Amino acid sequence: MFPQTSAHPVIGQPFIVLPRVDSTNNYAMGQVHEGLAKHGATWLAIDQTNGKGQRSKRWITAPGMNILMSIVFEPKLLGITKTFDLSALVIFSCYQFFKKYAGQEITIKWPNDLYWRDRKAGGILIENILRGSDWLYSVAGIGLNINQETFDPRITNPVSLYQITGFEKNIIELAEELCGFIQRTTEFLKNPEFSLLNEFNQALYCRHKKVRLKKGNITFETTIIGVNDSGQLLTSDATDRCFEFGEVEWLLEEKQ
Repeated sequence: MFPQTSAHPVIGQPFIVLPRVDSTNNYAMGQVHEGLAKHGATWLAIDQTNGKGQRSKRWITAPGMNILMSIVFEPKLLGITKTFDLSALVIFSCYQFFKKYAGQEITIKWPNDLYWRDRKAGGILIENILRGSDWLYSVAGIGLNINQETFDPRITNPVSLYQITGFEKNIIELAEELCGFIQRTTEFLKNPEFSLLNEFNQALYCRHKKVRLKKGNITFETTIIGVNDSGQLLTSDATDRCFEFGEVEWLLEEKQ
């Protein structure tokens, strides 16, 4: 175990609860652009009216039931130079946190979703602030299903921690605890023996299993091999393949 102290600002300091906001990512990005937020600043929303998901999708959630949180990162403070590394850091921390309560059936579904068995328990969205070629800041939006029992029918295969365990949790306390998990992972990065990529791949959903993917109008079966250090998905069937984020779509009947 590595120390939790850091010479740099700590994740979750400050930790601010917003009663209602359109999107925690929008709010956090605005704070950064106005010079009001630095590395570690975190906002948790009780109610989010226009949450963001991947590929411009909305993140639909019930008020007061789930973790809806955004965190500001300065990649240079972490020694991170690739956007995938930050994404892996955040989703791996979420995985470790959720596994503490939900058990060993938690996995990371490429590129940035959290799965319990074949159901989605949460996900993340990273948005970056650049100045020319300089990567100045990132805002990591985190959505984790905690106490919700029923979901919008437009959401495919959702699951919450309550549905898994049968116990309700305090959202604010859990969100603060999650910040601690993320902080610990940032400390792990300092140890040359720690490989975030290896840890990510060990937790990868359907690794070494056959799945059905869709690219354009073509549907095909392939075996998940892992993810490389650029964040590409590696698969194998008649040939070895690699896919960028957004290049392929997982089909509903993923697990064979």
